[in-house]
Amino acid sequence: MIADVFIKRPVTAIVVSIVIVLVGIISMLTLPVAQYPDISPPTVQISGNFTGADAQTVEQTTTTAMETQINGTPGMTYMTSNSTSSGQSSITVNFQVGTDINIATLDVQNRVSVAEPTLPDAVKDWVLLFVSVIPVL
Repeated sequence: MIADVFIKRPVTAIVVSIVIVLVGIISMLTLPVAQYPDISPPTVQISGNFTGADAQTVEQTTTTAMETQINGTPGMTYMTSNSTSSGQSSITVNFQVGTDINIATLDVQNRVSVAEPTLPDAVKDWVLLFVSVIPVL
């Protein structure tokens, strides 16, 4: 019955579909996204570069030293690390959902600064701290 109306009057079908799309866009723009709970955990990433070192040397001198200090940060759930043969070291620290990313970043930065004296001189200039939080859209 309704299908017959839209089959016999295609202009009506086009107008109704445009109205539905416009209402959807307007409602999407007015949704209170800030009121929704966070579903993705905040993440802090630490990167270091040890030029000329192989993966085993980077792991022993850089990654392990920073992991030892970072382990036990309040709110931390787990940490992953990667050392490459090009001298790159990367540590990703994931925190519990709802953890304040600013405080978590400060905690990790303080712990990395405690580990810095034990790092080789070539690495100290290349230790970078990245914060990545995936926003909920």
